[in-house]
Amino acid sequence: MAVTENEDAKAILKKHKLRVTPMRMEVLNVFLSNSSNALSNQQFESEIEVTDRVTLYRTLKTFQKNGIIHEVLDGSGASKYALCHHDCSSHEHLDNHAHFHCITCEKTICLEEIETPEITLPKGFSSSESYLVFKGVCETCK
Repeated sequence: MAVTENEDAKAILKKHKLRVTPMRMEVLNVFLSNSSNALSNQQFESEIEVTDRVTLYRTLKTFQKNGIIHEVLDGSGASKYALCHHDCSSHEHLDNHAHFHCITCEKTICLEEIETPEITLPKGFSSSESYLVFKGVCETCK
């Protein structure tokens, strides 16, 4: 684990006014190592020594609540999470971008340069969330 990743992880926790704990540091370091990929609980369990799945789940939910990560729904059926790269906060997530899910390697990648288009819904409808997911084969698997 690189020293800069540890420093970056501590800075993220400090920015969001969260205590530094070993699990939070490990989870953030995994995110920092895979910064453009969305990761599932199973991927975390394989990359770090998870002694308590509940602690991992709570850590991910705390990060989501505090604007550190956002949930990615890619149609795979697994909850995945990606690191927020904008000024997200506990009040507002600014993650209106597309995602790409590779059908070969199963990776889900944030495409931050592609914004989710604003759609006008029929009268009487209101939207709280929207997702734009492309499926296909990534550049690595081609």
